[in-house]
Amino acid sequence: MRHVVVQCATSWDTPRTSTTNGSHAEPSAVVKAGTAPLIQALKSTANQDVSCFHFPGHNRGKASPPSLSELIGSRTFLHDLPELPELDDLFSPKGVILDAQKRAAELFGSFKTWFLVNGSTCGIQASVMATCSPGDYLIIPRNCHISVISALVLSGAVPKYIVPEYNSGWDIAGGITPSQVDKVVKELEEDRKKVGAVLVTSPTYHGICSNIQGIVNVCHLRGIPVIVDEAHGAHFRFHRNFPSSATEQGADLVVQSTHKVLCSLTQSSMLHMAGDLVDADKVSQCLQLLQSSSPSYLLLSSLDAARAQLSENAESFDEPVSMALETKHQLRIIPGISVLDLSSFLSDFPAIDPLRITLSASDLQLSGYEADDFLAEEHQIVSELVGTQAVTFAVNLGTRRHDVQRLVHSVKHLSEKYFSENGSSSRKENPASSPLDKFSIKLTPREAFFLKKRRVSIEDSLGEICGELICPYPPGIPVLIPGEIVTQDSLSYLMDVRDNGIATSGAADGELKSIMVCNV
Repeated sequence: MRHVVVQCATSWDTPRTSTTNGSHAEPSAVVKAGTAPLIQALKSTANQDVSCFHFPGHNRGKASPPSLSELIGSRTFLHDLPELPELDDLFSPKGVILDAQKRAAELFGSFKTWFLVNGSTCGIQASVMATCSPGDYLIIPRNCHISVISALVLSGAVPKYIVPEYNSGWDIAGGITPSQVDKVVKELEEDRKKVGAVLVTSPTYHGICSNIQGIVNVCHLRGIPVIVDEAHGAHFRFHRNFPSSATEQGADLVVQSTHKVLCSLTQSSMLHMAGDLVDADKVSQCLQLLQSSSPSYLLLSSLDAARAQLSENAESFDEPVSMALETKHQLRIIPGISVLDLSSFLSDFPAIDPLRITLSASDLQLSGYEADDFLAEEHQIVSELVGTQAVTFAVNLGTRRHDVQRLVHSVKHLSEKYFSENGSSSRKENPASSPLDKFSIKLTPREAFFLKKRRVSIEDSLGEICGELICPYPPGIPVLIPGEIVTQDSLSYLMDVRDNGIATSGAADGELKSIMVCNV
């Protein structure tokens, strides 16, 4: 797809490029990848004139629920098929699924690729289980996704957290650095602790990238595999303005949500492997343990189709990138509006995804929630992510120029309305402390998960050992993790989120009036 590898740029509009020897998809691969074998197999099977005595019960749409057929069309059911011989077996692929996965590996630059129907969550879980035995340490950023914590429960690995840099004015955490990883690895080695793997979230939900190559260099010297949660970076390989992908930077296992910026169906993802530090057979065994034994061929074929879509058009992202950069420029000059970039952080993060637009109206004395409400209610602008101080918008292949023009117009209206009412002032600091940097671990997530629990009011939970995983969703970053002491900072943050009507995931009490704590 690219004749150069884009190194992680110092800013979103000044990429650095260098030549490479085959880490990118070669032109021949693009031609070969032009067809979608799984799509073709589904189409052929659906066109057969057969009498079906197999599942699912709607029998290729003949008994589909009328209300759902009206919503999504009857032909969807025609292609909702089980693992028939001609459609191959996801867990022991020898035909069209194997062909489709090989084509994906070639395009995305990996040694081996697995299709995932249980989302990136199962890819993260399988990666951790394949690299960490019970008692091994997994080095992770404290702003990791909720799926990493579930992987700790399943694997029995012990977390060793790295606290990322946090900007309180934006209420946004960044990535982690090679020096942080090196320091933590040395500490564990001095304590004679075994490190199973290092897991990095790059990019973050806001598009901030870590220096994966530097982290890989630190880890591979010690034989430690690097797992990258690249759920939000599946597109990185396909435009010169994008940061380098994790596979290009030498990561061992890379999990991508193909349904986020790329165009497969929701819940479909890919897991890519490179190098020989990780046992591929162990990964396959873990995926068979975690994924549905009745995988959806609609999800699988959508992964094949998304891959073919990219291979057929090497310029797919030219227009989205152009629109995103132009939109950021237009937003920056609106009074009272700020746009997140690398200058918001002290750490030398190498890049930020140009397709993520994160803005703040705090200079207009507006929270992220208030700004988002205005844009949604007054202008029907639907954001991807809202936080206490900022709102994030995701540009993708389906974004049209009139969409970004509407966004700029709406933000201008927001500025005009509140600039006159509130005036513009210097950025106010978020009064809440980072929920990530002050924590005390009493139990591993697995130990806490299996202990008996009791329910206490949120006000009475201070000092107790949290028995459940609580995180605002999105972005799905845990504020309290099973086994941690409930602190005043975490409580204040969660109550602020609750009072602003943001949903939380993991808590038994969705209204966060109470918390489950461990009986110890």
